[in-house]
Amino acid sequence: MPTAREVLKNKGSHVFSIGPQATAHEAALLMNEHKIGCLVVLDGGCIVGIFTERDMLRRVVARRLDPADALVGDVMTREVVCCQPDATLDDARSVIMHRRIRHLPVVDDRGRLNGLISIGDLNAWQITGQEIEIQYLHEYIHGRV
Repeated sequence: MPTAREVLKNKGSHVFSIGPQATAHEAALLMNEHKIGCLVVLDGGCIVGIFTERDMLRRVVARRLDPADALVGDVMTREVVCCQPDATLDDARSVIMHRRIRHLPVVDDRGRLNGLISIGDLNAWQITGQEIEIQYLHEYIHGRV
């Protein structure tokens, strides 16, 4: 069964982050620049939150806050759901689905950030696995194995 560690090994472990004292405007510019949907909020190397496109819409735009004044620490999601590197992709998908989130930080036993898995990463992994299985079955049916 594939794990979060395998996905990170394949896609890389770089995670874009921001501090809680940055503004929502700075966060939006960073997300736009890198074409990403979230930033992990780190304070002293520890995860203290996550700032997503959804946070921007619900907690900044809908409340008519000025993004240049709103601090990430005030509008971020504080309850960050994480998984460990050995978590199976089925478990990660279940957490993402049931918690209705799109990004799942991967942390080790010490709470250090190892990477980030998105719903898109899980879908891509699943599709690749299915394509391999289809190719194998096709070759089996046609006697090429």
